[in-house]
Amino acid sequence: MESRPLRYFVAVAEELNFARAAERLGISAPPLSRAIRALEAELGVTLFERTTHSVVLTRAGEVLLAQARFALDALEAAGRRAQRAADPERKLVLAVKADGDAGLLEPLLERYAADPAAVPVTVRLCGWLEQPRLLRRGEADAALVHEPFDRTGLDSETLIAEPRVAVLGAAHPLAARDHVLLADLGLRPGDVHRFLEDMRNEGRDLAQLLTRVALGELVALLPASVADRYPRPGAVYRPVPDAPPSLLAVAWPQQSRSMATAALVRAAAAVAAAAREEDGGAAPADQPVASTRARSWSLSGGPGRA
Repeated sequence: MESRPLRYFVAVAEELNFARAAERLGISAPPLSRAIRALEAELGVTLFERTTHSVVLTRAGEVLLAQARFALDALEAAGRRAQRAADPERKLVLAVKADGDAGLLEPLLERYAADPAAVPVTVRLCGWLEQPRLLRRGEADAALVHEPFDRTGLDSETLIAEPRVAVLGAAHPLAARDHVLLADLGLRPGDVHRFLEDMRNEGRDLAQLLTRVALGELVALLPASVADRYPRPGAVYRPVPDAPPSLLAVAWPQQSRSMATAALVRAAAAVAAAAREEDGGAAPADQPVASTRARSWSLSGGPGRA
């Protein structure tokens, strides 16, 4: 299977409209339609249910879409990693959501710099949950990312579990309480993930989100560390004791054998363990304090490149 028909398929699957997909690809609709039919014939499955008014993915199409995105990202990543391997100045790219590192970024970089396997680090600031795609596309070597996230093609270690706080406008009726419960916010534990997705769509970054909260336009759920690091006039933080914790992880591509990346994962685990000890907290459930995968690289891997 070649990459071009996969790219055509992904465009149609995302647009669910052949004319828009053709415009996006810079081709006309008839050859696009022929290419999709040829792909269906090659695979022996129907990828789209077509009518005069709609285009809908079949079950086979849904499965192929997830795999095709991963395959195309892997192709792009291979090219980028080859280009970076030829660069005489090695460096490691760490993807982080601005204001989403739970205070670990600076001590992590400091500890990592002391490791013999360390190379210079470029911190790439990104949007909500953009980090996994950057890792899969070869644009980053490691990332600090909040769970849950799409782990396709990635390995990860949970670093820190933080309680959540509700962020309310100062005039909100719940702001007078010393804590709030999920039920006060009209939520059940199973609703939190969807609530967080909707919240992220309401604010492109933390500053925008907090501004909208202060204006009384919405309520947010954020990790407790945000309350200490980002006080905001017009907004108050209240603990939500029955909310599931906010989990911060370090993630990296499964195929990585870079000694520099392994050193960064070890540094992240060590810094998180020190932070938990300082706070009197336990390690996240079912997670080792240090990455067993990262340790194994240092024992069995070659010198590696970032």
